[in-house]
Amino acid sequence: MLSLKEKDGPIIRKLLDAGCCARCVLRFCCVGKYSSYQLSSEDINKELLAFLSEADGEPSQDASEQTQTEDPPCKKLKLDSAQVGQDGSSETSAAHTEPEVQSEICVACLGILQDFCDLSYTKQVCEVVRKADYKFDSLVLAVSLPAQLSVREHSCWLHIKKEVKEKSMCLDKEDVVQVKDAFKWAIQGMVGKELGAPVLTNSLFEVSVGFTHSETDADCHFLATTCSDCFKPTKNKASVFTRMAVVKALEKITDAKFLRHYPCPPVRPASKCTPLDTTCLHASVFIAGRYNKFSRELPQTPWVIDGERRMEGSVEELIAAPLLSSFRADGFNFSSSGREDVDVRTLGNGRPFAMELLNPHRAKFNRAEVRRLQEMINASSDKIRVRDLQIVTRDAMGRMKEGEEEKTKSYSALIWTKKAITNSDLDFIANIKELKIDQKTPLRVLHRRPLAVRQRLIHSMSASYLDTHHFRLQLHTQAGTYIKEFVHGDFGRTKPNLCALMESEVDILELDVESVDVDWPPAVPE
Repeated sequence: MLSLKEKDGPIIRKLLDAGCCARCVLRFCCVGKYSSYQLSSEDINKELLAFLSEADGEPSQDASEQTQTEDPPCKKLKLDSAQVGQDGSSETSAAHTEPEVQSEICVACLGILQDFCDLSYTKQVCEVVRKADYKFDSLVLAVSLPAQLSVREHSCWLHIKKEVKEKSMCLDKEDVVQVKDAFKWAIQGMVGKELGAPVLTNSLFEVSVGFTHSETDADCHFLATTCSDCFKPTKNKASVFTRMAVVKALEKITDAKFLRHYPCPPVRPASKCTPLDTTCLHASVFIAGRYNKFSRELPQTPWVIDGERRMEGSVEELIAAPLLSSFRADGFNFSSSGREDVDVRTLGNGRPFAMELLNPHRAKFNRAEVRRLQEMINASSDKIRVRDLQIVTRDAMGRMKEGEEEKTKSYSALIWTKKAITNSDLDFIANIKELKIDQKTPLRVLHRRPLAVRQRLIHSMSASYLDTHHFRLQLHTQAGTYIKEFVHGDFGRTKPNLCALMESEVDILELDVESVDVDWPPAVPE
């Protein structure tokens, strides 16, 4: 049984007369019972006719069939001269004649709730999902509808608005069930059964269906004149008539102005909506860990200058390759806690990194499987090593960047001095604490970073004598410090610098990152 009330009778008659389909009638009667929309169109039509017959004190169709030897003639609504009220809605004197349930295309949903809520369309959608070959245990159904449906719904609402007021019904346009919701209620049970997975609102796997209707695209155009401020061109939209823009305009326009520009009820369409291609998309998976880089000829990311690749391979590619194939992802985004130059090694516990895997076709891996992925990465190259590999949330990734410049890093550098030195010449270095330096954007990165002067801290240093022209320098610094520039001065762009402190020309021959002091991601026991 449909959840209809006696007051719904006149509304049902007007909507059927206007050319609305059975499910749209339920929508405007604010039927919020999912199971009502899951009935076939034929069954809903029979229920509506039975309801109207009962409201008129007539036997229902089923009861009549039991008492007559022949089927009764089909009752059709005979429209007398239709009059248009002040609100623009049509009125008829045939108040209690039984309306003909329309077989034409619905004026409100343009056929979406008539022809695409059956098992046939469901099977088409599910076949696309199966061919896409995703692994999932639930899904969410996303529906894209033509923007003009909002205009047509508004017109239908104005058509029944007078009846609503006359019956003192506590009903507003916002109470009308949306086409999108009605469609989902009608189809999601069949989709879930076909795919063997429940349809949930919070699933990470999205199946998108959509519809278009070129015949009525112009339905929205009058709004651009009457509510021009609601329609502004956007970069990523092919048309200014987005659903949100149309809804905003309909909220602003007065009933009288709407009725001057658009028929009420809407004109009957000659064709139904055309379904768009079904698409699948899984939410990104985020995976994090720490990496060591042992090569001085490996960039962190692909090194491309003027469109030409300078070196083969990169840290991110070596890590990404096994992950992309295992998760069967379409792509990835790589980020890390800072970055090292191509000729700098990263030692110690490694540098934290995170990778967003885009549209993975497989998203769930247990700890043992993630462990094997880590082993695959480490076996693929001796230039890097990954540890603490784990799947994380998007929110957790933010911890890697939190207070990034307040973090500290430790370095080891091999230093050359032009002036001959002794062991005692290095003693003063250990006494330098919390040295503030000003670093103008280095010349070598000026092409990709804005010109600015950044203040950084050298928390502590120590030196180990090697020979008369070489020593090893250990530094503990604020994250974001340019170590190479602190050593050689970058033509005076970093002040003070090691050259000035030692009163000699010095340069850096080798640099290693010894530690990145970020307590994320959590360590994974070996």
